[in-house]
Amino acid sequence: MGPFLEYTVIGLTVGSFYALVALGYTIVYGILRLINFAQGDLSMVGAFLGWTLLVSFGLEHLPIYLALVVAFVVPMLGTAAVNLGILQFAYKPLLKRSLLAILITALGMSIFLQNSAQLIWGGAIQAYPPNLLPSSGIFIGDVHLTYVQIGLVVISLLLMGGLVAFVQSTTLGTAMRALAVDHDAARLMGINVDQVIRLAFVLGAMLAAASGVMLGIYYVQIQFTMGFLLGLRAFTAAVLGGIGNIPGAMAGGMLIGLLEAYTTGYLSGKWEDVLVFGVLITVLVVKPTGIFGERVAERM
Repeated sequence: MGPFLEYTVIGLTVGSFYALVALGYTIVYGILRLINFAQGDLSMVGAFLGWTLLVSFGLEHLPIYLALVVAFVVPMLGTAAVNLGILQFAYKPLLKRSLLAILITALGMSIFLQNSAQLIWGGAIQAYPPNLLPSSGIFIGDVHLTYVQIGLVVISLLLMGGLVAFVQSTTLGTAMRALAVDHDAARLMGINVDQVIRLAFVLGAMLAAASGVMLGIYYVQIQFTMGFLLGLRAFTAAVLGGIGNIPGAMAGGMLIGLLEAYTTGYLSGKWEDVLVFGVLITVLVVKPTGIFGERVAERM
């Protein structure tokens, strides 16, 4: 029972990172029917921005709470600016053209971000401060639950809960849900469609950046290629839960994290990608709308 609980803790921790990136896919798809394949690489950009602040600028020497706040907030804002630039110069000119053109452009932006990161930060693996958070924790039976895992999962849940509250309880959230149903009707009701689309890209980028910083803190090592597989796994999570469905994206991320952890623990890490992408293929064939389905009137 001990190993099972240990794998479960690891799976939920990593799954919370996937869920945040999957929410970025879901928010943008819900409004534009666009798969932003640069989403995983936005997480990589956020991870490097956080590393730059903590290591290059020396914020790791500040009080821990202040360092963490800056290391999360600044990358989230910086990555949001990057995603707005992608929207403005890459996606917006193509929104009224073929979906294939937008899809190819999205893949191109993923490659662009990877190569830009390599030019800026280099191709070597970089390391977050290893002792940024205490490695101690609590024991649940034989399982050691570290404060790092607790803290990162709590932050993830707070961000997810904040997104749900924003979408369900605010005027802008209502506007996002309206666009998920019908752009023209929303425009006739006085909603600034372009503003809401920009908001969706900002929220998606901020969640991805937060996930990237968490990955850096959790795994310590980061590299410019880390966003590619992260994005694919998060996309699988979004499809599994029902892309365009916020609760589905969160549940899908957790399920993919658990699947990875159990596969690595009971079989081998070599089988991780086989099973994860096998799940993606199976869902697309058997139930393309995902476990939770793709709700039309309440997609957001």
